[in-house]
Amino acid sequence: MNRRHFLGFAAASSLMAGCRWPSWSVIPPWLPVKVLDGGMKQGHHFARDAGNALPTPSSERCVDTIILGGGVAGLTAGWRLAQAGFKDFLLLQGFEQYGNASSGKWQDVSYPRGAHYLPFPTPESTHVQEMLRAFGILQGQNLGDVNSYDERCVVHAPDERLWLGGKQYWHDTVMPPAKKGSEDSIQQQRFLALVNSLKGKCGSDGKILFAIPIALSSQDAEWRKLDTMTFDQWLNREGYISEGLRWFLDYSCRDDYGFGSDKVSAWAGIHYFASRVHDSEKDHQTSLLTWGAGLNPLAEQLSQASLAQQLPQAAIRLVETSHGVEVWSTDMQGKVTLIRAKRAICAMPLHVLKHVFPQLKDYGFDVTQDILPHVPWLVSNVWLNGFPREVGDVPLSWENLVYGSKSLGYVTAPQQLIRVARPSHSVFTAYHSFADQAPESARAWMQKASVHELLDVGIQDVIKVYGTDLWPCVAGVEIMMRGHAMSAPVKGYLSQKGLLALRDADQKVTFAHSDLSGYSIFEEASWWGWQAAGRII
Repeated sequence: MNRRHFLGFAAASSLMAGCRWPSWSVIPPWLPVKVLDGGMKQGHHFARDAGNALPTPSSERCVDTIILGGGVAGLTAGWRLAQAGFKDFLLLQGFEQYGNASSGKWQDVSYPRGAHYLPFPTPESTHVQEMLRAFGILQGQNLGDVNSYDERCVVHAPDERLWLGGKQYWHDTVMPPAKKGSEDSIQQQRFLALVNSLKGKCGSDGKILFAIPIALSSQDAEWRKLDTMTFDQWLNREGYISEGLRWFLDYSCRDDYGFGSDKVSAWAGIHYFASRVHDSEKDHQTSLLTWGAGLNPLAEQLSQASLAQQLPQAAIRLVETSHGVEVWSTDMQGKVTLIRAKRAICAMPLHVLKHVFPQLKDYGFDVTQDILPHVPWLVSNVWLNGFPREVGDVPLSWENLVYGSKSLGYVTAPQQLIRVARPSHSVFTAYHSFADQAPESARAWMQKASVHELLDVGIQDVIKVYGTDLWPCVAGVEIMMRGHAMSAPVKGYLSQKGLLALRDADQKVTFAHSDLSGYSIFEEASWWGWQAAGRII
């Protein structure tokens, strides 16, 4: 560190010690940083920039069924086919193994590079129940009881806390504190009472109003009207104006959907709370499953069943023919294989598929109108030798949020170990969705941003909490840029004709991706993989 760097760092450190606000100037210049893009450059080159000129394949293969995409949807399709004894299929893994369920490792600590938890399955999520039973995770009959699950996979207390920066203390739940009897408290209780009353409630067609997977939700027209307005508009109409409540609801939307309550459909906003029938504050009982590597262990178990039928390649062109389909796929070195099959399961994001499958429009999908916005994310993993000093009596939790922040806080990788004895090193995983920018401009910024700029956004909540106490423990940071992390359920998404057409497609090509649900969670992705495989079987 030269004198100029040292003086700038020292002065900024003094400032940050008082206000605990991040700036690129207070990040040590010696900090090792690794930036990943999840195969974005390769994807752009082969799927988008290659145009119509297809390279001559160096080899050919024939199979009955080909699965395009190795994320949760594709892996679920492969797992179900294998479970049914079906062997004549091939799964193309793509350029990033397991997609949003990928993970990394530092020292002996595994950490997520994307999705990091799975709620207890809902009664409607029978496909997830079957998986968890097959993997030995779900062992009992009561889906909402922690004792029904392998305790090594359950999020344990302390599970959550909220940093109130102005008062410099931690609150032991993520709902902002409100004085009993105050208007804030009254509005919080009114909202929670409403969404609790909707859990399990049926519409006029006899189906659950807010189900997971959403394809099983009621089509009741009165309730579907919620999709014609944003969540903010509905909250304003219903008189929910409490600052603390509105921040919490906006955070919840950003966390699951990428966009905030100002853009998300009101139906989706209520669905977030009303669909999880096991959520309960009783005895602070948690209703979440997690692993140090996030959802990667689940993806790995799904993958093992069909490992022999997988290729580390990505599809660059899909063509439907009179006899079936033809797929051109490539590895990272550009070696191309031509694969002929009777049927294809497209488990790729729709923004990628539109470049790969020119005949997508023949399935009723308009690529100029029917693709929902994809929100960019940063997933930043802070490698720690030891733990920074904590403030107050509330201990380090699995989930740690910062009140008022536009980021999404951070989780602790080896959470199950910390409750027994703190390990010598750990990883904090911080999440940030670019909810306040147009996705296109956010992606352009990510590609041009300096390392310090990426850090400033990616780990801002960690710095707000720990200030300069953080740096003596930090061995490095890994930043994963996810330019198209997830589709967002914006106003009107439930009536997207193109998405509805792809859900029902059962021809030579079927479709399986969480994009069909309008948002990215494990249950939705696996549902469409399960459905597609069922049509093959």
